[in-house]
Amino acid sequence: MSQALQSLLDLLDIEQIEVDIFRGRSRSAVVPRVFGGQVAAQALVAAGRTVPEDRLAHSLHAYFLRPGDPGAPIVYTVDRMNDGRSFTARRVVAVQHGQPIFALSASFQRHEEGFEHQAPMPLSVDPVTLPTSEERLRGYGHLDPEVVERFLEAREAIDLRYVDEPPYGTFGEPREPHSQVWFRTNGKLGGAIDEPLLHVVLATYVSDMTLLDSVLLAHGRGGWAVGDVVGASLDHAMWFHRPFRADEWLLYDQESPSAHGGRGLGQARIYTQDGQLAISVIQEGVVRAPR
Repeated sequence: MSQALQSLLDLLDIEQIEVDIFRGRSRSAVVPRVFGGQVAAQALVAAGRTVPEDRLAHSLHAYFLRPGDPGAPIVYTVDRMNDGRSFTARRVVAVQHGQPIFALSASFQRHEEGFEHQAPMPLSVDPVTLPTSEERLRGYGHLDPEVVERFLEAREAIDLRYVDEPPYGTFGEPREPHSQVWFRTNGKLGGAIDEPLLHVVLATYVSDMTLLDSVLLAHGRGGWAVGDVVGASLDHAMWFHRPFRADEWLLYDQESPSAHGGRGLGQARIYTQDGQLAISVIQEGVVRAPR
């Protein structure tokens, strides 16, 4: 396991300070606020630690309320909304400086057999043939070297590879609002930590990294890396359909069906390399031209 991955696992291993109350810390992000994927992942950890082990996360719905302060701890309070025979529901509020910055509802289910069907996996390429994040980013002479280093530091625990040029690679002309990335953790997971919740939490963490890319592509914008948009995540929803491993390749197939009123919508499906539909994701964010 890489040191970067171990550091990420330590970040997600939040501290319990009272019954149903947890405390997390933050790490540096590309923008000067708490990374949304981090707070969503930590909130899901808090919820999961109040749920019986035989119940697996199957969905989450979240709102980003205020920018998080990366220099202050985040306190997560868990509300045990329901403990049913098959499903368990939790609500988590993340607080900094006395104000809520994030709210998440998550549902967990006991395993059961049922009907089976899924949307087929789209065509893609072998991820090992694609450039790594470092190879791509260091090849862009138009990017500020400091921005490149921030991107690489924020993603060093994740092996994330774009199938086509990312928004900040080639911009200025609109492209199809569709993007694919392959990702996996930068190292294998094993031992006592290798449990289903951890893989779901890691996928939640990564899911906020690139989902609004397709909005930017539709308008020929390079995004936050080049400063031609301003924005932030507003809400985020995920449905976990089938078991998967975050340390094995996952295809994140993303598109944007709409942008309007200063908001852009991204929707995506995440597949295992053998074609199983593992996760569906939808996110809306503020996406504006700088004023």
